[in-house]
Parts: sequence; C-alpha cells; structure tokens
Amino acid sequence: MKALADLYSTFMRITLAIQLQYRAELAIWLLGLVIQPVIYMVVWLTVAHAQGGQVGNYTSGQFAAYFIVMMMVNHLTFTWIMFEFEFRVRNGSFSPLLLQPVHPIHRDIADNISYKLLTMTLTTPICALLIWAFSPRFNTEPWMLAYFIPALVLAGFMRFFFEWCLALAAFWTTRVTALNQIYFAAQLFLAGRMAPLEMMPQWLQTAAAVSPFRWMLAFPVELLLGRLNQQQAFEGLMHQSFWLVLSFGLLHLVWRRAVRNYSAVGA
Repeated sequence: MKALADLYSTFMRITLAIQLQYRAELAIWLLGLVIQPVIYMVVWLTVAHAQGGQVGNYTSGQFAAYFIVMMMVNHLTFTWIMFEFEFRVRNGSFSPLLLQPVHPIHRDIADNISYKLLTMTLTTPICALLIWAFSPRFNTEPWMLAYFIPALVLAGFMRFFFEWCLALAAFWTTRVTALNQIYFAAQLFLAGRMAPLEMMPQWLQTAAAVSPFRWMLAFPVELLLGRLNQQQAFEGLMHQSFWLVLSFGLLHLVWRRAVRNYSAVGA
C-alpha cells in the first residue's frame, strides 16, 4: 500500500506540473464543462418563466439548482480517457506504458484526481457566481449530504471504469470517434444532463433506471437536491455498487483480451 501511495503521489505531482504548463488548454476544458449546463439551465428557466414559473415538479429555482449541481457532479466524475486512448495507440505512446511494472490505469486515475484537485480552485468560485446570479433553491437535509458523498465517489469510479473499458476499443480499431459519440449521446439523455429525468417520457426514464447512466450523474444530483427519500437513496447506492462491480469485472476481462490484440500504429 505504501508503494502504491508513493506511486500515486509521484504521478499526481507530474500531472500537476504538466497542467500548470498548459493553462490555456485547462481554461478551454473548463469553459466547455461550464457552458453546456449553463445553456441548458437558461433554456429551462425560460420555459419555466413562460409557464408561470414552473414546469412539471420543477420551479425556476429548482431548475437552477439542478443544473448547477449537475455541472459540479459532472466535473467531479468526468474523464477524458476516451478522447486520448485512440491517439495513444495510433502514435505508439502506449507501448512504453505496457513495459512498466504497474497497470496503466493507475497513471490515469492519478491524473484524473490531480486534475480535479487543481480545477476545483476555479470551478468552486464559478459555482458560487452561478448561485448568486440565478438564485437556486435547494432542499438539502443533513442525511442527504451523508449519502451524497459515497454516491459521488461510486459514480466517479463507475464512470471511470466504464469509460476506460470502452476506450479499450482502440485496441481493435484505431478510429473510435463514432463509438464515443454514441456513448455521450446516450449519456446526454439517460444521465439527465440535458434535462431532469422527470421531464423525460416514461419509457426514457425506465431505460435510464436500468442503464448505468442514471447512476453516474442524475442520482447524485437528485439526492443532493432532496428529490429522493432515504429508501430511494439506499437503493440508489445499491444500484451504483452493482454497476461498479460489473464495470470493474468487465474492464478486467476486456483488458486481458485487449493487450493480446495490441499493435501500435506509430513509432
């Protein structure tokens, strides 16, 4: 454990040094993460105001709270590995990682954690500014915070393992953009990023509940906003645990097959 902790500490220091060297790229990434939920929030606020201040079970203040929390949850759980894995394989930069006496996923986990720690110094004041500008309405109780923390951690690891597993498709095909787009389109609707799932048709809500997507994003958001009772919160944690174990097992299986099929395209 000490050796693994030292390894993560080293990886995280390296990532922080690299991120600080590419501050413009960091700002662009953050801008993209902020703009999308803000656009959706403005659209739904406009609809709510046009209908007397409420759409379905959401008031204007609740819409604002939903998308602000969604922005933060998405930021704390997202990964970029699906965008980078194809490039690693095509230019051969993944080959040296396979020669190291440690699984490449540890480097990516450390990179992800250090990136989040760095960018939270910027996203936190942005969140505070949005709260001041849009006056969101929160109905959060203390027990919800106690459930939210493990829900957020489970969502982050579940999303990481699923997306790392899908990224391994680059071992079989060097062009995975289409697969990535299908995945993120499904996530847009089934994870509640475009709109609260309560606003969606019943068949789409059912599809979201039996998929991993709701448990990646919508569930932690709904939990923190006070839209779930304790029984629903506990059941949600069980769903997350199930998908986490499944994603980890699937990752282990696909990884073993993928490395046997690996061939670098570049130098």
